[in-house]
Amino acid sequence: MKRLCSAILVLLSLGYSLTTEANNVVNLAIEQRPLYKRDYYLHELLAAALRASNYQAEINEVLVHPHQQRTLLMLDEKQADVFWSMTSPEREHLAIAVKVPLFKGYIGKRALLTKRAFLPRFKDLKTKQDLAQFSAIQGHDWPDTKILAQNGLTVRPLANYQAMFSLVIRGRVDYFPRSFIEVISEMEQIKSDELVILPNLYISYPTAFYFFVSNHKPELAEALLKGLKVMKSTGEFEQLFASYFAEDLAKLPFKEGEVIEIKLDNDYFQPQKKER
Repeated sequence: MKRLCSAILVLLSLGYSLTTEANNVVNLAIEQRPLYKRDYYLHELLAAALRASNYQAEINEVLVHPHQQRTLLMLDEKQADVFWSMTSPEREHLAIAVKVPLFKGYIGKRALLTKRAFLPRFKDLKTKQDLAQFSAIQGHDWPDTKILAQNGLTVRPLANYQAMFSLVIRGRVDYFPRSFIEVISEMEQIKSDELVILPNLYISYPTAFYFFVSNHKPELAEALLKGLKVMKSTGEFEQLFASYFAEDLAKLPFKEGEVIEIKLDNDYFQPQKKER
């Protein structure tokens, strides 16, 4: 009888454990906007990292307003568990940054989108001071907006992401910096002959793009960190990145020796050398 009771207790314990794992849900914040290749990559990377760390969970998408800072506040309010974003001191205060750069540094390399008719304006541009005479557009709560302003560049903040492309096409601003891993897929989706990449220069600054996890879910942050490190050690991370972005990176119009890189400072990203 005693052995039977022990067996029942073991079975109940196993049943509870399996049920707990099966019902473990990770609420992923997804912005309500058109999704691009980078979004599908990050979603797949998230799932792969959880598998690599043996963290059993179902990913549940939670649609949120497309304002990055507001989304990170939702993590603190337990409305979502994980989000992806470029880092900043404020964001690392609002949530746990899983400090593995998800885009291998390419998020800080920025092609400049402009109106085709404006290309001659940038022909002789070579320095940050030259670029300062032109106007850029960026998200009002993006870390990039502060970075550009810190470097003395003229930047117009805007809340509507899709409208930024329209302002460039209409010639209301001179250029729109987009990262190397974003710009090709964005142009293919927008499909405007008026929108072009400046072929003679790009800007860059040190930064990183991380998974951010709710402060209430430290075990999830630890699992993602472990999983991403495992993926890097096995080569799975590099393989997944290349499957999404190698072709787009090859399409960029920059030729070695014929393009100028304007390097900007980023005082909002302190641990630069450790996380590149």
